[in-house]
This record gives sequence, C-alpha cells and structure tokens, in this order.
Amino acid sequence: MPEARVIRLHPDGPEPPPEPAPPGKGWDAHVAGGLEFLRRRLTGEYATDEFGFDPDLADHLLMPVLRPLFEKWFRVEVLGLENVPDVGGALVVANHSGTIPVDALMTTVALHDEHPAERRFRLLGADLVFQVPFIGAMARKLGATLACNEDAERLLSEGELVGVFPEGFKGVGKPFSERYTLQRFGRGGFVTAALRTGAPIVPCAIVGAEEIYPMIGNAKTVARVLGLPYFPVTPTFPLLGPAGLVPLPSKWFIAFGEPIETAHFGPNAAEDPMLVFNLTDQVRETIQHSLYQLLLKRRSVFS
Repeated sequence: MPEARVIRLHPDGPEPPPEPAPPGKGWDAHVAGGLEFLRRRLTGEYATDEFGFDPDLADHLLMPVLRPLFEKWFRVEVLGLENVPDVGGALVVANHSGTIPVDALMTTVALHDEHPAERRFRLLGADLVFQVPFIGAMARKLGATLACNEDAERLLSEGELVGVFPEGFKGVGKPFSERYTLQRFGRGGFVTAALRTGAPIVPCAIVGAEEIYPMIGNAKTVARVLGLPYFPVTPTFPLLGPAGLVPLPSKWFIAFGEPIETAHFGPNAAEDPMLVFNLTDQVRETIQHSLYQLLLKRRSVFS
C-alpha cells in the first residue's frame, strides 16, 4: 500500500507539492546508466588511447569501486589542490608505501573527484605491475603505463597529469619500523622527463598508507619462489588468510605542494647531472618535510 503524504493546510490553501528530484539523481537514472554502460561494452562503442587507457571503464566501473574506500574507509582529506594546474602537463611526485600500492589509487580518486578540473591521473608503474594477470590489464584501463622516460615524456607533452612514485618497491615494501622515512629516489629519471618537456613538478605527500598493512616481516624465501620483490608479513596476513587482506581504516591526508617550475631551464638542462641531482633532492626534501607536518595534523592513526 503506498505511503500517504501529509498535506498541511495554509490560510490560502494546501501546501504545494515538493519540488521533483533533479533529473539523473534517482535509482531509475542509475539503472538506465548501468544498462547504457553495458550496451557500450557489448557493442564496442568505447575508445581507448595508445596506452590502453579506457575512460569509460574507469569512470563507470573502477572509480565507483574505489570511492567508498576513499570517502568512508580512509576518510581522505585532500590539501593543496590549487597547486595542481587545471590544464596542461605536470608531473606529480609522491612518497610510496603501504605494502600494496593503494596510495596511487587513492591519489587517482583525489585528483579526479576533488580537483575542480577533474584531472585524470596517468600513473607510471613498474614492469611487475603489468606482468600480473588481470591487475596489469586493469592498471592499463585506469590510465597507468610503464615507468620509463619515453612514456612519461609523451604523456607530459600531450598535456597529461602524470604520477610517479620514485621510491618504487623500496618504498611500498619497506618495514613498518621505517614508516614515513623516504627511501632513495633513484637517479632522477622523473626530473629529466620534466626538464625535457618543461612540465612543472608537483611534490605530493601521502599520510595514512603506511598503516593499512603494517609490514612487520618479509618472507624472503617465499618472495624469491614467487618472483616478488618481497612477501609481506603483517599482524593480520597470512595469519587470518583472506581476511588479512582487508586494509586497516587509517586516517589519510594527501597534500600537494607548490609546483617547481622547470620550463625556464630549457630541454637541454636534462643533460646536466648536477641540476638533475639538485632538483631530485629538492623534491625529496619537500615531500619529507610535508610528511612531518601532516603527521602533526593527525590526532591518531585512525582519526
């Protein structure tokens, strides 16, 4: 039986009916959108770029899966979005941690959902990412590509927002005792890509990822057998089996610092090893300092 609606009388007649919900907000719109998405997938009416990026799949399947983690589980607060340009190429350089690279995914959501220009984040990933069945294919669909200077420069030249985590597996797989201490940034390949394209470098500090899977041990023999850079032992994994894969609900901050401009150096500056070293060190020190500041903002690991 339909629910009755109470009508309050006014001196000049009954209360007017409520305004209809704006179009596209109800369940019927969601169902219609889902059916239209399925139709496009079945008929092939969607496009991918030369790197395999599939915006249709990213927007309608992958991002909706990640948003509940971003909004409800990690309660991510995003700072400094004004430092990320609305248009044009830029290189976002961030610290890496968490045993599993969830930090890259949460930064992707932050830039798409929180930035006024809804920027796409084109991640640069290690070879191993693209060798894992299903994971590698989904990474491509979400916009990731191989972490090499050639791909980075092409994306930057095309005006894309490119993300790099220079610590690599040294950062994401470091023990919990070394949390929020940046590892080496390698030889500064990301700096040469920025210099050659004139793209600004935006330092990014991420707090919260270190605690989602506290790595208290590394089963090196198992890692060697599986061909992995490390095999994590956490307080919940492998002790609790699949349940140990649920990340702890730590409180996150993602902060984007002031961009470091590179255009005035000129593309030939990429061949200057001293300049590359100095810029790499500047970015690393900026991120490390930001991490300390963000840790002071957080009341506790989970709030």
